[in-house]
Amino acid sequence: MRSVVYSKPGDSSVLTLEERPLPEPGPGEVRVRVVVSGVNPTDWKARTGGTYGDDLPFPEITPDQDGSGVVDAVGERVDGLAPGDRVWLFMSASGRPTGTAQEYTVVPSERAVRLPDGVGHDVGASLGVPAMTAHRALTTHEHGPARLSPGALDGRTVLVAGGAGAVGHAAIQLARWAGATVVTTISSDEKAALATAAGAHHTVNYRDDDAAEQIRHIAPDGVDIVVEVSIPQNAGLVAEVLANHGVVSIYANNGGDEATLPIRPNMSINARYQFLLLYTIGDEALSAAAEDITAALRDGALPVGEEAGLPLTRFPLEQTAAAHDAVEGDAVGKVLIDVQPE
Repeated sequence: MRSVVYSKPGDSSVLTLEERPLPEPGPGEVRVRVVVSGVNPTDWKARTGGTYGDDLPFPEITPDQDGSGVVDAVGERVDGLAPGDRVWLFMSASGRPTGTAQEYTVVPSERAVRLPDGVGHDVGASLGVPAMTAHRALTTHEHGPARLSPGALDGRTVLVAGGAGAVGHAAIQLARWAGATVVTTISSDEKAALATAAGAHHTVNYRDDDAAEQIRHIAPDGVDIVVEVSIPQNAGLVAEVLANHGVVSIYANNGGDEATLPIRPNMSINARYQFLLLYTIGDEALSAAAEDITAALRDGALPVGEEAGLPLTRFPLEQTAAAHDAVEGDAVGKVLIDVQPE
């Protein structure tokens, strides 16, 4: 099978397309025929040494956590999945050398989730890191909910920082599906259009001098949940608009590794700052996210494509390096790799 691999950290030039033996699933594992691979910032950061450092955990690694395809074989003690099942994949390369930038990949069965009928592989490959991170960000409020479903966020206001990004896009869609009023901050009219297409009720340019006043006009009592991509940049704005007992769910370090928080404003509203990382949130949270995301898929709540606010940029498998470069270069929307036809 064709497989993109690297055996040392570095820029995208370390990625090469090779022929590798077809892997066999072990107990509790499934082999998936990958149709589409999804690329995230975590993938290029891991490749450059941001995750592993100079010592890779495996002699050779195939990148990319997310993907979508068809179950090809199952190992012993696998229940609920069978050859021919269409699935979306998450954390394929977490603690393993077998990511989705190859024609077949082997993953633990719990990391392969059935795709509902009528949901395409482009959607499946766009879930994983973005949608599961968004789910976690929306379920860390002190007073709940711990799960998402229609009506779960009724009466709540959610502020999504960077609504044109992949996580922001999924957060808008999931929050809207769950009944929240969704506000998003953006930096341009073009990105505002994407956030609106995703389902945001309101967009505010965070560069406006009166951005906080605009958000407070929409949510006079403040926003309940902030899905935050750049707390170093946004700490001041967030403190001005957060509701009493509001939570700031921080999923990225865009803007730097350190932030300064205003103490008194946050103290006066009992603010909660919740850091999160998908790879360490635990099996219970991952399982809940997978179940709720699949329910949202059945309701048609997570479409992709420019008309849905998430433009797709596509590359063939042999151009995986260019796909990684596009994500590292902050390509707007979602970068996908077409691995093979279904």
